[in-house]
Amino acid sequence: MRPEDSERTDRVTYIELFFDLIFVFALTQLSNHLYENQSVLGAAESAVLVLALWWVWVYTTWVTNWLDPARLLVRGVVIGLALVGLVMSTSIYEAFGDRGLAFALAYVALQLGRTVFMVLAAARHDAELYRELAQVLVWLSIASVFWIAGALLPLAYRLPVWAAALVVEYLSANRGFRIPGMTSGRLGDGRLSGAHIAERSALFVIIALGESFLVTGFAFVDQEASVAGVIGVITAFVTAVAMWWLYFDHGERAGSRAIENADMPGKLARVAYTYVHTLIIAGIVLASVADKEILAHPDAGMKLSTAITIIGGPVLYLVGLLLFRWVVARELLRFHIVGVAVMLALFAVAFTLTPLVLGVVVTLALVGVASAETIVRVRRGTDDAEAG
Repeated sequence: MRPEDSERTDRVTYIELFFDLIFVFALTQLSNHLYENQSVLGAAESAVLVLALWWVWVYTTWVTNWLDPARLLVRGVVIGLALVGLVMSTSIYEAFGDRGLAFALAYVALQLGRTVFMVLAAARHDAELYRELAQVLVWLSIASVFWIAGALLPLAYRLPVWAAALVVEYLSANRGFRIPGMTSGRLGDGRLSGAHIAERSALFVIIALGESFLVTGFAFVDQEASVAGVIGVITAFVTAVAMWWLYFDHGERAGSRAIENADMPGKLARVAYTYVHTLIIAGIVLASVADKEILAHPDAGMKLSTAITIIGGPVLYLVGLLLFRWVVARELLRFHIVGVAVMLALFAVAFTLTPLVLGVVVTLALVGVASAETIVRVRRGTDDAEAG
């Protein structure tokens, strides 16, 4: 276990960052899947994939919050998880095609393998944590049946069966992994490092933003240079900057402080990071798909799927930030609400605009929200070093 009251208690280690590298490729594959499947079915499939991807990452973050990555055995396990994660990442694009079984097996191996190791690690050190993790293992084992079954059944059944697997995992976590006839603990309470959880989640936001640069960059270099292409790249860059600014100037450290001061830190961390951050990451992924769509068809006629993609990414992102700040600090960011309203109102005129023009307008709205919130912060006298 991580030592208490030492410099290693809250520190994010290099082996954790190494594990995160796998998710740069995973998010790129996820963006490609959504870009190639812009339909209701494609959106549903992508939603399942992003929820599964986030679930794998956030569970591993909780593990390295408890266990000491400086230990050779723990470090070796994280490297092994990274290898299995690479297999899962290579299968994402065809998860609802020929590589469904590979994806399901890799996902199950990550979830069960990590949890089994945690159960064994806690057995000699913390009886209460051992019991709670054993309950986690029971629920993940139930969900694993759905993952494998979904991969083996005819393709038409894969989406609903995998969705059922996610329902089992998310709802069991929300209910504290309760099992009938057994007492329920407060998983994580008293053991969580708020600073570690907050920093790990912030780093994943950075990774997601970096993935958007990869998607945009590859799309740009694959086409001939043009004015529209240059404007599209600049728009994508400004969008990423605005998203970064909104997260890191207005609340990244609020979560850490809230967890450290909470009576039930485990529950707060689950809501603020395990659940709410899903919207934030999904918004970034959808925005990267929009950037690619704008570069590919800057002057094309507006399609419904294109309008939803361009507007939906920033809207999801702002809603995620709104919920996050409300959960951790009970603050209502009014300019975020205004930004969401403005972007949703753009649907009224979206079909009179080209994808490039709509993308520019949405980006300007996002920059406006970031600027307004920063102005409010400065007027309140909040120092830059204390922002968030």
